[in-house]
Amino acid sequence: MTMRNGERGQATIMMAIFMGLVMMGFLGFALDVGYFFQQKRQAQVAADAAAIAAAEEYSAGNSTNAQGAANAISALNGFDPNASTNAASVVLAQPTGGNYSTSSGGSPSAWVQATVSRPVPTFFLGAFNGQRTMSVLASAIAGEGETSPTCICLEGSTGQDLNMSNNAKLNASGCGVTVNSSSSNAVGVVGSAVLNALSLGTVSSSWNNSSNINNNGSISSSTDIVLGISSGCNPTLPTAPTWSSCTSSDPASTYQGGASFSVGPASSTSTICYSGGLTIGSNGQTVTLNPGYYVINGGTLHFESGTQLGGSGVFFYLTNGATMTVDNGANPKISAPTSGTYQNVLLYQVAADTNTLNFQGGSSTSMSGIVYAPGANVTAANGSSSSYSMSVVAQSLTLAGGATVAATSTANLGTMNISSATLRQ
Repeated sequence: MTMRNGERGQATIMMAIFMGLVMMGFLGFALDVGYFFQQKRQAQVAADAAAIAAAEEYSAGNSTNAQGAANAISALNGFDPNASTNAASVVLAQPTGGNYSTSSGGSPSAWVQATVSRPVPTFFLGAFNGQRTMSVLASAIAGEGETSPTCICLEGSTGQDLNMSNNAKLNASGCGVTVNSSSSNAVGVVGSAVLNALSLGTVSSSWNNSSNINNNGSISSSTDIVLGISSGCNPTLPTAPTWSSCTSSDPASTYQGGASFSVGPASSTSTICYSGGLTIGSNGQTVTLNPGYYVINGGTLHFESGTQLGGSGVFFYLTNGATMTVDNGANPKISAPTSGTYQNVLLYQVAADTNTLNFQGGSSTSMSGIVYAPGANVTAANGSSSSYSMSVVAQSLTLAGGATVAATSTANLGTMNISSATLRQ
């Protein structure tokens, strides 16, 4: 009886020990699972950061740097591909399925998927099943930043590159204005002038729109403004046409006032040269410009007031100090070639010439094409009914007196990143 009484409570002790071991097992399991989920969250942070870093590199055109950027940012978030033990893996790939095959602009590399993984040590599970590590994995998809093709490229390094006043309007449809000026007054929009573009980028990081956008001047709220861009626009210029000889500077001199006639090259792919300038129209003449390439070798390309002038497929090349003036009251209706060497190019003044290109306009002026004047100012003024459908490369652009320019991206004048990469998934 004494012996039996001495064995009382043993089962309770054994059960307590057993329950303690079970509780320790559950505690160990809970610690391992909690640690695993903490590592999973950290892996997701690393994947998110890696995807954004890679997308930023793709957006900036540095695709070869994408993997390095993803690895570096992943390491900063605790998943280091170069760690001596339990190194992480960072894999970049083009996501498939869904809406990831193309961007809004049709680029197949618009999205990048980053997958981050690494082995994570366990604390207690290994004691039960021998599994000393568990793999943690996370992935993220980021989209490249939005880009804006440049259709107005202003290359002046200082001063006011864009000057808009007196009800002038600049509408850049699906493209942007890039200003290379580093000055605080790089852009001025005053006197009820309106700038509407996909983007406005300036090299200047100190441009102050509160002091340069005033007197009812405005920039549309949909225009993305980016200050301090790393590099301005510097597009490749067209090649110069070749010519063998130059004709009289004034083909109209053999015609009397009121006559209707045509001038210019013999075909749409041939070149004619005028020495000392080309004066077209006076006394209400009606003139048709033949399609082709016009070289103005010195002097002025001059459209006189009262001219009724038409011509399509026309390209003007101004060299040897030549410049252009469209008188107030002239009504040229001319457009650039739609094919060939100078497709979409209306006028090219060589970079060494700094004479202002002056579009005054009349009641029904219509001019369309790219204007290259990389060394000069381009001015459009007067004629609220005038229509200028032009992309412009110049030192500066001045719009005043109701002039309206509608710009579209018809050539590679540069591309600017206007937004940061963003996570999609």
